[in-house]
Amino acid sequence: MSAQGVQLHIGDNHVVMDNGIVKVYLAKPGGFVTRIQYNGVDNILEVLNQRDNRGYWDVVWSQEGSTGTTGTFERVVGTNFRVIVENEEQAEISFTRMWDPSLKGKLSPLNIDKRYVMLRNSAGFYSYAIFEHLKEWPAFNIPQIRIVFQLRKDRYHYMAVADNRQRFMPLPDDRLPGRGKELAPPEAVSLVNPIEPEFKGEVDDKYQYSCDNKDLKVHGWISSEKETEALMGFWVIIPSNEFRSGGPVKQNLTSHVGPISLAMFLSAHYAGEDLVLKLKPNEPWKKVFGPIFVYLNTLSDDQDAPWLWEDAKDQMTKQVQSWPYDFPASEDYQKSDQRGSVCGTIRVRDRCQSDDYILAQGAYVGLAPPGDAGSWQRECKGYQFWTRTNEEGYFSINDIRSGDYNLYAWVPGFIGEYWNNVVLTITPGSEIDVGDIVYEPPRDGPTLWEIGIPDRSAAEFYVPDPNPMYINKLYVNHPDKFRQYGLWERYAELYLEEDLVYTVGVSDYGKDWFFAQVTRKKDDGTYQATTWQIKFKLDNVVRGGAYKLRLALATANAAELQVRVNDPKQEPAVFTSGLIGNDNTIARHGIHGLYRLYSIDVGGGLLIKGDNTLYLTQAMATGPFEGIMYDYVRLESPQ
Repeated sequence: MSAQGVQLHIGDNHVVMDNGIVKVYLAKPGGFVTRIQYNGVDNILEVLNQRDNRGYWDVVWSQEGSTGTTGTFERVVGTNFRVIVENEEQAEISFTRMWDPSLKGKLSPLNIDKRYVMLRNSAGFYSYAIFEHLKEWPAFNIPQIRIVFQLRKDRYHYMAVADNRQRFMPLPDDRLPGRGKELAPPEAVSLVNPIEPEFKGEVDDKYQYSCDNKDLKVHGWISSEKETEALMGFWVIIPSNEFRSGGPVKQNLTSHVGPISLAMFLSAHYAGEDLVLKLKPNEPWKKVFGPIFVYLNTLSDDQDAPWLWEDAKDQMTKQVQSWPYDFPASEDYQKSDQRGSVCGTIRVRDRCQSDDYILAQGAYVGLAPPGDAGSWQRECKGYQFWTRTNEEGYFSINDIRSGDYNLYAWVPGFIGEYWNNVVLTITPGSEIDVGDIVYEPPRDGPTLWEIGIPDRSAAEFYVPDPNPMYINKLYVNHPDKFRQYGLWERYAELYLEEDLVYTVGVSDYGKDWFFAQVTRKKDDGTYQATTWQIKFKLDNVVRGGAYKLRLALATANAAELQVRVNDPKQEPAVFTSGLIGNDNTIARHGIHGLYRLYSIDVGGGLLIKGDNTLYLTQAMATGPFEGIMYDYVRLESPQ
């Protein structure tokens, strides 16, 4: 606590926000965070970096018609500075960058208003921004929007992303040529001669620390022990998912070697081009990103280092409970009284599982812009609001921004998802009760056999131990074993000559179903497609009936899935997906990307009484990262 109120000090080329606990220096009018003074330390940001490369907003953009997920990198440079609020309780300042046609091709066609807020007795500061594209401006694409903070590498060495995902980290110097050897993809580096010998032989890759939006609320760094000062924590707290794209299970980067902490608002990671924001001709757009909270803490004499993480989690809880904030001054940020709520109950109707309705316990329920089933996964222009149902299937979503939405839901344990095309219009103070919702998952007949758990993840399948050359020590004996580097190479080592064969009723999917159907690297360095077999017995066959094969995919990357029945050379195949996916989940150590569900008719004439074989071919094979992860496979008999 500090007796001092909030003060602003405005110089010719900088602004200082000071509440007696934290001092934040910002370049004027650029709006970069150049210096953070806290606990007697002159600057906790990286003083070796240029002033515009310490704390900044950036955007990646590309011209209309561009494909892929890359583009022009642009730090958002303010050209005008304004004081929005200035009193002892609060200061809010604005750095704007306006666009006009003379800037075409030079800057992204956006008006951007970066805001920074400091409150009295607050150990930190907030930042948010309003991005706006006018109707008459050029159409273009935005693959990425984020905030970056680069901390001092001589102080911050311990990183925390979750209770079970924290460790001392290598230095950025360890990734440089001579100390680190670049792997594929290039973000991964083998530490061959690190400054600290303890890291020798490990792999460092920022994607190993990715996190689902639903779990990504606080992450950051703890400073190293110094005789002259107590340990300090630097934390990025993201109190709401409403402004992040792709829904609750979209994965984003967190903190990584640098030391760097990020707040990712828009990215195509684990989704590909589907999550590139594409503004069409004559399309206006405006969105508020944030606020996020940068929180600083320090130890007193009777505390130890783990307290900093626990305190950061407590602070995160307070910030989440305070959402939506009441202090942002922009009219574009809606306060609680401008928002509404939706509640209801979800039940599942699956006659092959139960004659009664099944309570949809733990279902994900969300409001997202109007679309179609699953469109929320690829939605990146508007806002989304999600929750989970209780044991009775009841849900309540509060503080929804005014606007038009569809209701979406999916229930772990059941394939597919619920979508209602009725537009729900949220107005200030509105309380909508949608009553009882009945979700009928895809089902044509009783289950003959199934593999996996329908939960949109491949985590329940067999994840191998990593090659000892590619270890990240954090993930040894860890539930997130799938985050180890190079697991795709283990497939060909485990299945030397023949591809995977799974026998229903005999095999165990936790041991015998490899978590990803990847390509096989041959001795000459080329890659070949792989074909997995599912062997199963039928006591009888309905010759004129239509069996239904359900293939739920947890992710796909540059893949083509082909299905054949009892003939590996069957042409045409019973089913082909065509080229699907650009999720890059395999290369980025994930266990899920975009969810896909295929329902495939298998004529009874293709099946025989007795032993049958289903052939699943992933046909694309130009490199190591083409492949798919299955979520769940099921064969249904005719009714």
